[in-house]
Amino acid sequence: MSAFLHTMYRITDPAKSRAFYEVLGFTASHESPIVRNGELEATNYFFSLGDAENVLELTFNHDGRTYDNGTGFGHIAVGVDDLDGALVQLATQGITPEKPPYQVREGGSRLCFVRDPDDYRIELIERR
Repeated sequence: MSAFLHTMYRITDPAKSRAFYEVLGFTASHESPIVRNGELEATNYFFSLGDAENVLELTFNHDGRTYDNGTGFGHIAVGVDDLDGALVQLATQGITPEKPPYQVREGGSRLCFVRDPDDYRIELIERR
């Protein structure tokens, strides 16, 4: 039997990433330092969402490297209870939607896309 455990990607500013994901309802679960040959190489930051524990792992490498997001990654989708409220909170971090919230089909959920502090695309879907 298989089970989905988590999504992981690399970040460049743990504090900014934490603030972004907490607005979306994620809760920081724990940090896990990775030490190799006596040197702190990276820190993994785990986040839970509701009853789902540790579904997001954000990895910060301490060597100062930067990343290309590439063309293969699309987005992750996060359900929010109040899309407009989430966007107001994200705006205080300088984060704005790619375009105003919209519906894919009449009667469907409102949604929009934002970019997290490391430019990963996040789809916000308002839950009814």
